[in-house]
Amino acid sequence: MTLNVGQRVRLAADLRLAGSVIPAGEPAQETGVFAASLALAAGVEGTVERVDEHHRQQSREVREYLRLKSLLDDFGHQMPPASRKQLEEQVGALEEQWVAYQRQMLRVTVRVRLDNGFVLDDAPEETFASA
Repeated sequence: MTLNVGQRVRLAADLRLAGSVIPAGEPAQETGVFAASLALAAGVEGTVERVDEHHRQQSREVREYLRLKSLLDDFGHQMPPASRKQLEEQVGALEEQWVAYQRQMLRVTVRVRLDNGFVLDDAPEETFASA
């Protein structure tokens, strides 16, 4: 599911947040002096304030797959049969890395202001369902 800014959502599962607390104005690198734990029940509703897409970095194998696949698609029909077969084998050998990259290519996180006043930032999109 793709979430959009302004969309109403609800928590899809119970959440337990635990860790150090940092006052809102301080940089995130500094560790807070407070420890906290907070539980939020599934079904709590809120509004999406921000959607961030995080693209995964391409490995050398993925870049090579894209290069060879493009070459095969664009010029494969003009190649001698032996060269085409060799290129198809090279593309096939890299197919597994390409499929794995596609599964993890895009990670979406959101900032949601819950109706109870809490704000969840950098939460995975899967944490929420449409309200």
